[in-house]
Order: sequence, then C-alpha cells, then structure tokens
Amino acid sequence: MNRVSVIPTSMPSDDPLPAKGADSVDPIPSDVRDPPWLLAAGGAVAMAVLPIALVGALIDHGSRFAFDRAILLAARDGTMHGTPVGPAWLAQAMVDVTALGGPTILAIAVALTCGFLAIRRRWVTIWLVLGATVTGSLAVALAKGLVARPRPELTDHLVTISSASFPSGHAANSAIIYLSIATILMQIVEGRAARSYILAAATLLVVAIGCSRVYLGVHWPSDVLAGWSFGILWAIAWWMLGARIRLRRRDHAIPDPRA
Repeated sequence: MNRVSVIPTSMPSDDPLPAKGADSVDPIPSDVRDPPWLLAAGGAVAMAVLPIALVGALIDHGSRFAFDRAILLAARDGTMHGTPVGPAWLAQAMVDVTALGGPTILAIAVALTCGFLAIRRRWVTIWLVLGATVTGSLAVALAKGLVARPRPELTDHLVTISSASFPSGHAANSAIIYLSIATILMQIVEGRAARSYILAAATLLVVAIGCSRVYLGVHWPSDVLAGWSFGILWAIAWWMLGARIRLRRRDHAIPDPRA
C-alpha cells in the first residue's frame, strides 16, 4: 500500500499576531463584565476622600487639616527644618521614586505601552490608553490652575518645584496613567494571576510615588490624597468605557443565531 504524506501548506506560528480588529474578537475575560473587587473598593474610598481633600484645598484663610501639618512635621522628625526621617539613603531613594511620576517617565511609559500594543495590533486598546492618559493629564493641569493652592512652606523642599500644589500632579498623573494602563490591559490579558499582578504592580508604583511627594516636603498630604482619588476614579471610568466598547464590538462581531 502506498503511503500518502500530507505536506502542510504553512507552518504554524509559535506566537501568531492577532488578526485585524483582534480587540473585538478575542475572548473577553470574565473580569471585563464585572469590575475587580479591588477597583470597586478603591473607587468607594476615592469618592469618600476626594470631597474632604477638596474642602481642605479651597479654604481661603490659611486653614489646613490637622493631619497635613502633623504628617509633614513627622517626616522631619517633628521640626520645621529637621533632617528627613530614616536612613541616609532614603532621601535619595525618594527622589528616584518621585521621578517615576514625572512627565518624562510617564510619557515614556505611555509610548512604550502603545508601541507594544501596536505590534500586537491592539488598536482599540491603544486608543483607550491614549484617551485615558492624555485627557486625564489635561484635567489635572486644569484643576491645578483653578485651585492654585500654594506649596507647603512648613518644611524644607528636597526637590525643586514651581507649579501649584493641589492636586499633586505626580500622585494624580501616576494614578491616572499607571492605573489606567493596568486596568485597560487587564481586559486583554489572559489569566487571573497575570491580571492581579499588573494591577498590584501599578498600585504599588502609585502609592510609592504619592508618599515620596509628602516625604520630600513638596505637597500637603491632602494634595496627594486628592490626586490618588482622582486617578482611581479616572481609571475606573476608562475601565468601564473600555469594557462597554469591547462588549458592544463583540456583540456586533458574533452573528445572531436567530437571524
């Protein structure tokens, strides 16, 4: 009996690129339909903290929250011009950490993310990332100009600053950008563990950057709380928008069996 060998017309790819429009046809993680509990909890905390921070920032006669003064002084060992608490290397570490929330690093993070997504042909995700990060940063700049809260003069500043204090641009923009990227990527990443890692890493970055601003003496703690609150709410809003877009596109991509 003659043996017939079948030669495949093409070799399978180890890492095939998604087809055009893959954002609308890939399986949608279950978490897209129901927000992760951590995001829901963060949103609730943000909505509770933001009004308090806003009230503190808008007081016209120099009044401040008691915790603003207490925390800033605690970071200087209780005195206005005291040495920053902690080992000698901590101050430099805080300067390095705070740079992760600066405009240059944040712009690089967005560009690298969009570049990777372009290689993977995730066009919907790219537009979501750009929409969330660009509009969020513009909103923070507008808020700074409207409130125009002076920087704290209670302690020495360990880094040079020039803009208004409220809300903390580093805290707000890092929350907007890192958390928006994380939550939007969670909609296309498979595996609950991988999605949890992305969110946890972004959250750790945001918390560290915000704390560094207070340690360096360039923000009132209420500035940072307001920045975090705004960033969390912004990320949740864009997460919901992304989920809505993906589900609508998927509904249109799947033929109705009753048709």
